[in-house]
Amino acid sequence: MKVVLVAIHPSPSPQAVPLANAFLKAYLATDEELAARVTVTLCDFLCADSPDACAAEILAHEPDAVGFSLYLWNPEASARVVAVLRRERPGLVIFAGGPEATADPAGALAGGGYDFLILGEGEVPFLEVAARLCAGRPLCGAPGTAWPEGGELVIRPQKPVAFLDTIPSPFLTGVIEPRRYGGLLWQLSRGCDFSCEYCFDYKGTKGVRRFSLERVDAELDFLVRHNVPQVFVLDSTFNIDAKRAKTILRMIRRRAPHIHFHFEVRSEFVDREMARLFASITCSLQIGLQSADPAVLKEIRRHFDPDDFRKRVSLLNESGAVFGFDLIYGLPGDSLEGFKRSLDFALGLYPNHLDIFPLAVLPGTPLAGRAAEAELDHLPAPPYTLTGSPTFPVRDMERAARLAAACDIFYSRGRAVAWFNGVVAPLAMTPAEFLDAFRAWLEKEGVEAREEALSDEAIWSLQRAFLSRIFKERRLTRLLPAALDLVDYHYYYAAALLAPAPELPTDRSLAGMTILDQPLRLAPSVRLARFSYEITDLLEVGDVDLREICSCFSPGRSWAVIYPRGNDIFTESLIEPYFLLLEGLDGREAAGVAASRLGLPRDEVAEFLEFAAAEGIVIVPELLLK
Repeated sequence: MKVVLVAIHPSPSPQAVPLANAFLKAYLATDEELAARVTVTLCDFLCADSPDACAAEILAHEPDAVGFSLYLWNPEASARVVAVLRRERPGLVIFAGGPEATADPAGALAGGGYDFLILGEGEVPFLEVAARLCAGRPLCGAPGTAWPEGGELVIRPQKPVAFLDTIPSPFLTGVIEPRRYGGLLWQLSRGCDFSCEYCFDYKGTKGVRRFSLERVDAELDFLVRHNVPQVFVLDSTFNIDAKRAKTILRMIRRRAPHIHFHFEVRSEFVDREMARLFASITCSLQIGLQSADPAVLKEIRRHFDPDDFRKRVSLLNESGAVFGFDLIYGLPGDSLEGFKRSLDFALGLYPNHLDIFPLAVLPGTPLAGRAAEAELDHLPAPPYTLTGSPTFPVRDMERAARLAAACDIFYSRGRAVAWFNGVVAPLAMTPAEFLDAFRAWLEKEGVEAREEALSDEAIWSLQRAFLSRIFKERRLTRLLPAALDLVDYHYYYAAALLAPAPELPTDRSLAGMTILDQPLRLAPSVRLARFSYEITDLLEVGDVDLREICSCFSPGRSWAVIYPRGNDIFTESLIEPYFLLLEGLDGREAAGVAASRLGLPRDEVAEFLEFAAAEGIVIVPELLLK
């Protein structure tokens, strides 16, 4: 008996990992007799893939049954593949599961062409379905499934798995092969302790069930042994159990400092020790702010204390932890002006980035249940986004979407956290007013305001152009050079941070050559930058205050090299001739010739270039050939 489990991902991504299907395949091994009779194959596709090509790959495995994982992004893509499978293999058993199937089983069955659905946690129902397939028994009727019967929807409920450790690990059983993916999803718990009206996480069972620390320890060892570059932790209440969270963070600090982890955290459970632990590992945190209006959040069963939120986030800022916020526009009772106030609140706390979304009225949530009464107009199919409400009409939703796009471009993609508030302050504008002005400028300039359509360099150019325009309009041109220096430095810093550092030569290899005779070239990870102020002065001022910078320092050109070394980024201030020397190294001409053209002393240049080679600033081609 052959079963193919299909995952259709929205786009290529480190998160495009078929974890749910891998859990099903791993759980099959708990029944040795059944596992010996059933072969499960995992197939991964993208929404943009050809349905015919997807179906051909599936059918090449000669399956007896095919299952699809349905998420917000893929019901239509899945249905297109199912249609081809039905055409090519009319008698094939086809089923589906996942959040979309669980939230709206009637809709999934009506629009997808599936024989039945698996609802909720799929491991136990899948095992029963596999057993029925092997025995030739009717598939409809297994616990945890739904099916059409006589024009009606029939649902047979199931109880969730009480002890998660009874579900074998997809990592430790070898179901997931890390080499195939740019990262991994790591599930530490299921369920949620909260009951936010717009969210589906808490449905099915009350409270949180967690995998044991022993399981976590073994899977962390797996991640380390396989050199997984980044891990997305699936645990929406990771830090609610502070003792457990700190234990896991210490495990990561001790054994996995090289892996980048992404966590969802609740701000109210962050304390000073936890903030320092987050800062001590390579990670980023995502905090669900959603809105800064306590009344709006209360309407969707969320409690919010602005003062406590500021206090907890300040601990993260003091520790140096990297974090971002989620914001939702269109919540019941919210308005465009309220969204702007939330944006001001969020940006005032120096998040590394903001993820901003329109409200999605998801089927099966309490909010969907009262959407008609609350006059929440929304799309009837995925992504179910709000189109308008009494307090957030259609026009304002469209305006909020454009403002969110402007924030994504200028702040988040523009990596503006270090300088944004200090640069905006002299303009006497709130952050939301500034970003709305940027939005209007983009529209006037005819720039497509989609961050995915813009390169990092293009966004940097837009930042510089808009700041130049608005500082001149407000007669603040005296402050502009310092503002642009900060923008430029952090652009170059981010570029160096993202670039892979070159392999450093040994002292012995450098000692055996005459550096001036080598055709050196600048390492690809290095950035050369010109500034209007001495850049090292600007980097030492702490919080950005443009007026204070311009009163304390005099403009004067400076030059710097910015480069990665190990896990750090270094900035070395240069005098102009040595900057020009580095700029002119082309990998063809001997470095000594370039130095002679600039009139530089050979002994001094040799010492400088030996330092540059040892630091990975320049590359010696001769060493690359060895």
